[in-house]
Amino acid sequence: MGDPREPPEGTPEGGSGNEDEFRSVVFDESFVRAARIQELSAQERLGGGYAHATRARVGFGALGSLPRQAVALLLLVVLAFAAAVYFGVSSPHRAGGAAGGTQLTSTLVALSPAGAVAPVVDPGDPFAGLPADFADGAAGLGLPAAVGTAHFTQAEVGRALDSVKQYLMASSLAPSTLVQGETGRARSLVTAGEQTQYDDSLNAPQDDQRHAATGWLVRFDPGKVALATERVKVAGQARVVEADSGTLEIAADHTFVYAVRPAGTGEAPATLFSVRRELRFEFEHGDIGAGRVRLADAVVHAGPTSCGADAAGYLQPLPAGAQGTPPAALSPTDHARPAWQLCGVLGPITG
Repeated sequence: MGDPREPPEGTPEGGSGNEDEFRSVVFDESFVRAARIQELSAQERLGGGYAHATRARVGFGALGSLPRQAVALLLLVVLAFAAAVYFGVSSPHRAGGAAGGTQLTSTLVALSPAGAVAPVVDPGDPFAGLPADFADGAAGLGLPAAVGTAHFTQAEVGRALDSVKQYLMASSLAPSTLVQGETGRARSLVTAGEQTQYDDSLNAPQDDQRHAATGWLVRFDPGKVALATERVKVAGQARVVEADSGTLEIAADHTFVYAVRPAGTGEAPATLFSVRRELRFEFEHGDIGAGRVRLADAVVHAGPTSCGADAAGYLQPLPAGAQGTPPAALSPTDHARPAWQLCGVLGPITG
């Protein structure tokens, strides 16, 4: 039998009859797409307006020979890369945003009394005898007037100062924070990038410079300490500078004086407990707009307390009549304990 691929009349003269010889002139789809001219459609020919039966194709160079899916994928990759670069450069929180952010570094210094803790002289006015520059609550914060800087407007500086004021009030003055275990108000004022560290510090406080709850808040164990009065005396000040062209820095240094007594003993004599908080806040433009603070550093001096008291979770006031423990001598060659864990002798409260 003959080859089924051959025509019934036989192979034409001068040809093999095999389609292989025409394979080199068969145009695949990619060849057609890459053509520089294109035949007009029937509708275009009937409509007129064309002098020739063909038109030049709009070319895309090397991209013109790629399949449509490949071109679309390439465009998506380019757009995704451009978006990543744009948001990485323009994000107001690129250095301290929600993903990571500035992390608080805190140092706690216990202040032990040189002798027995003295009760207040006048229970009706426990703060009698304090220097005149101590005022009640927010009146003693002494925040400066807002003045614009090279890269931050007066309005932005004013909003940043107000955020600092709100944070100091929530973290140092509110009775709910001091002795009732409330932590949400101060947390709501912290940038999203620091809230995880804030939560870890409250849930598992440690004196490791990163996770001390008392670096964020002034707080007393409500099972051990009560306020003799909700009044808090405050003295201090703050200064505003630019850390760089994109960062506003507010350094606040205040002393807070509380009248406290042991919890559940309403007749026990009250004592004064002082806390110096030296805090450094950083603001980018986005932080100011959101009304949030980024607390970068906190140094806390608190007393009267014992040198060995664990103050990471709660401050530990000594009651009236208790004796302090004198600070141990520090050797620069002693590497058995962290260098930041310090204790000092409590001195008098002066103006």
